[in-house]
Amino acid sequence: MADISGRRARRRAETQEEILGIALDVMAEEGVAGLSLSTVARRLGVRPPSLYKYFPSRHAVYDALFARGQEGYLAAVRGAARPYEPGLDAMRAALEAGARWIMDNQTLAQLLFWRPVPGYTPSPEAYAPALAIHEHFAGLVREAVARGELHPDAAGQEGLDLAASLIAGVVSQQLANEPGATYDEGRYTRLVPRLTALLAAAYPPDR
Repeated sequence: MADISGRRARRRAETQEEILGIALDVMAEEGVAGLSLSTVARRLGVRPPSLYKYFPSRHAVYDALFARGQEGYLAAVRGAARPYEPGLDAMRAALEAGARWIMDNQTLAQLLFWRPVPGYTPSPEAYAPALAIHEHFAGLVREAVARGELHPDAAGQEGLDLAASLIAGVVSQQLANEPGATYDEGRYTRLVPRLTALLAAAYPPDR
C-alpha cells in the first residue's frame, strides 16, 4: 500500500508541476491576469473540472506560482550574498542576483512584484518567503550600519523603503522599455551595481 500511495503522490506532484508550467506559458502569452483554467485544461488534455483535483481555483494556481517565485528569488539573493563580507558588498551582490532573476523570470516576477491580477492576494503561506526576502535585505542594511558603511537611519523604515524603491525603479524601467534585453545588455539593469552607492550617498555614516 505504501508503494501505491507513494506512486500516486508522485503522479499528483508531476501533474501539478505540469499544470503550473502550462499556466506560466498562458500568462506569458495572454498577460498575467489573462490566465484561464479552461485554456490550461485544454493544453493538458483534460476537462476543466479535472483541474480542481489539483488546484481548487485560479487563485490557487496564482498562489502556488507566487510561492514558487518568491522562494526562487529568495534563494538567488541569499546565495549571491553568502560569499561576501556582511554589508554593502553582500547587498550589491544580492541586488544584482535579484535583478538577474527577474530578467530571467519576467512573467513570474510580474505576479510577485507588480500586483497585476485584480482581486488576488497571496495567502499567508505563499507570502512567507516574501517576508524572508524583506528580512534578508534589512539584515544586509543593518550589517552595513554595523560596519560603518551606512548611517543607522538607513536601517529605519524610510531607509529600507528607499533601498527597495531603488531596485524596483531600475527593474521596472528595464521591463517597461527593454523587456527583451538581457541583464548585461539592459540600459537600466546596468545601473544596478551603482545602487548601493546611491543608498550610501543618501545615508552617509557621518551624516
